[in-house]
Amino acid sequence: MTSTAVHLPVPRLPRVRAAAGRLQDNPVAGRKRVLLAAPRGYCAGVDRAVVAVEKALERYGAPVYVRKQIVHNIHVVTELEEKGAIFVEEVDEVPEGAHVVFSAHGVSPAVVNAASDRGLHAIDATCPLVTKVHREAVRFARDDFEILLIGHEGHEEVEGTAGEAPEHVTVVNSPEEADTVVVKDPNKVVWLSQTTLSVDETMETVNRLRTRFPELHNPPSDDICYATQNRQVAIKKVAAGADLVIVVGSSNSSNSVRLVEVALEYGAKAAYRVDYAEEIQQEWLDGVETVGVTSGASVPEVLVREVLDAIGDAGYRDVEEVKTAEEDLMFSLPKELRHDASGQRDDRALGGRATGGGA
Repeated sequence: MTSTAVHLPVPRLPRVRAAAGRLQDNPVAGRKRVLLAAPRGYCAGVDRAVVAVEKALERYGAPVYVRKQIVHNIHVVTELEEKGAIFVEEVDEVPEGAHVVFSAHGVSPAVVNAASDRGLHAIDATCPLVTKVHREAVRFARDDFEILLIGHEGHEEVEGTAGEAPEHVTVVNSPEEADTVVVKDPNKVVWLSQTTLSVDETMETVNRLRTRFPELHNPPSDDICYATQNRQVAIKKVAAGADLVIVVGSSNSSNSVRLVEVALEYGAKAAYRVDYAEEIQQEWLDGVETVGVTSGASVPEVLVREVLDAIGDAGYRDVEEVKTAEEDLMFSLPKELRHDASGQRDDRALGGRATGGGA
């Protein structure tokens, strides 16, 4: 199955909380249980970006501006807005001299220059794994390689990476596009990828490209984000034993949307994505014995707990965590935020979770 490009803004509608006990505990043939995927939820890059906005607000006071959504999750964005963050589409919407945070997905040099021209105090919260891909694009362009960037055109990460070397980059949106893309010199071409893609789909695209261009070069290391891989591996194991999979995540989150697709590909009888627990429909649970639950890499654990509470009202209280990896990666915060106003190193100078279970 081919992923759909996801880059439209999430509709900003007020959350309407459902009353506890909304879902009914109807009988099923067997034992009701939950398979809870681990790892799930926040990755180190997302945690770093969210903490960066929080600390910028603490350090400089509201408002702090953020170009695009800091991460693709409506709940996170709403909470940061309530604390004083203002989200804009482009830096020309930011008052001159103000503080602006670049999102975890990264920006092109043109955006950095535009911010500088306006005298903005820019804080770069780009995930370090995305920054690595940017550096690869610059290096290959310098060596006059044509870069086939596997990703979703219009996604902020793809726009940022392509902007590092626009004369050298061609975006390949899907395995099907690999069959038609045209290159100038088949002997000097390399592939890079959006970090949040599916490993399976990316490698299918790479294999098709290599069939046409046998001299295709690989990047120096795997560009697919460790968190994307880990969450997909976990949901594959969960899906094999689940009648229903619920993925917590927003509609513009590529990795959350893909988790639904992976669940269906690997055995789940049904799979749905929700932002909030109140979106779960009673009919989804009809006849269901085993519910699998996971969340995308930009989803706070509190939203998963709300889902578990909601389906617990429907009798799904036996929760088994299915753990396929441990995550202990942490990233330093942007340099502007590693010390407090007095110059002392801040105790939250690192972003990232110490454990991979999401508990």
